[in-house]
Amino acid sequence: MGKVNTVLGPIATEDLGITAMHEHVGFGLPGCDLDTQWWKKPEEAFDVTVQKLRRFREHGGKTFVDCTGIGNGRDVEYFQVLSRKTGVNIIAVTGFVAGDSALPYFRNKPVEYLTDLFIHEITVGIDGTSAKAGAIKVGVSRGGKLSELDKRIYRAAARAALQTGVPIITHLCVDAESAIAIFDEEGLPLDRVLMGHADDGGYLDEDRDTMIAEIGGWVGFDTIGYDSEMESSPYWSRPRQDRVEHFLRFLDKGFVDRALISADANCCALGWPGLKGHSVNYLFEEFLPDLRKAGVGEEVFEQLLVHNPAKILTMQKPRSFVKTVVLTQKS
Repeated sequence: MGKVNTVLGPIATEDLGITAMHEHVGFGLPGCDLDTQWWKKPEEAFDVTVQKLRRFREHGGKTFVDCTGIGNGRDVEYFQVLSRKTGVNIIAVTGFVAGDSALPYFRNKPVEYLTDLFIHEITVGIDGTSAKAGAIKVGVSRGGKLSELDKRIYRAAARAALQTGVPIITHLCVDAESAIAIFDEEGLPLDRVLMGHADDGGYLDEDRDTMIAEIGGWVGFDTIGYDSEMESSPYWSRPRQDRVEHFLRFLDKGFVDRALISADANCCALGWPGLKGHSVNYLFEEFLPDLRKAGVGEEVFEQLLVHNPAKILTMQKPRSFVKTVVLTQKS
């Protein structure tokens, strides 16, 4: 029996159930707490978030992977309260959304420090709590190429993934070759990596998606719901039907066992407006019905939402390592 770290402690893989692989309780860039234009009162934000998580539960959803990195609004004590209140398993991550969103404190840290930071948050706890990360978040900075800091973060993430057994979840598939080269150099099998946001309207490349799947990686169609037809849609949006057809082509290539889906939605956005009407529940209320109309069967949905998440999230046997830095303070 495998296990997965949640904010309330490890659970058996069998207890994950229907899982949304790339979501946010609330995401914002560093300093968003100073932008009062978009802040809701704490009690209002809590009510909105609870409503969305309870709706997720009503749809059969059981596990919510919060991909909010260090410094972007991650609050594991808040996650614990929400999990107890709604009955939804919440998995927190360590790592960074991308190098250009990392706090300045981390920007000159060596790979060894970053590796130890990630390991600490996976094996000891986050921010002085007992809540342990269940995955590592990495990402590509603006510009579409891994920056020097991105590369350090990716290398540290690969080492921490090997040494703890948790998977890596990426922000964007862009510059996939550079990322894969780092994982290969560090000896991390690509089946421990979810290359995310393949459906992002700004970085579409179906040949890249095929390449990732063919060499054993996971491909994330996880900006579902950012439809250009919606009011005030962001720059990474795309037409709803285009996204559906893109995903169907991926399935038609035989990659149902390499695909993961999610909405990358905020329960309550921090420091920006978010997308009105968009939540994790778009998966159940819009995307799955679109796939049903196209003839996709229920067994495929079970593969996408239950079996595939369980495979990647289950912690693997750690490899031996030499600890290089000891963290004694809150990270």
